Amino acid sequence: MRYLIEMKLSGSARPKDPQDGILLIERYILPSLEICRKWQGEGKLLAGGPVSASIQLAFLLEVESVQELDELIESLPLWPLMETSVIPLTTFEGRIQAVQSKLKQLKSSITDLASVLEASTQR
Repeated sequence: MRYLIEMKLSGSARPKDPQDGILLIERYILPSLEICRKWQGEGKLLAGGPVSASIQLAFLLEVESVQELDELIESLPLWPLMETSVIPLTTFEGRIQAVQSKLKQLKSSITDLASVLEASTQR
């Protein structure tokens, strides 16, 4: 399954001075970026990356389970400092099937309603 992940540095985690900035970069940002690059090489991270001019990531992960998703996200050193949102995605094929099924149902209900109306006008 595919998930769109958006991670933004929490306001309380913003560096307050240059020393904090160095710590943030060395302990959290660079190791997290290396992990994401590794996932990309493994085919787990399909698209996305760091968001320009901010301490933020937006990427598309493909995983086998929600548990794997949790494990991956929580393995990022940045994770505890980030506000994270996860959006599960379906496939275009899956959505087409769902929409076609709904279309068939709607057309059937119109046909049924037309039959009922026609029968009531003939009485």
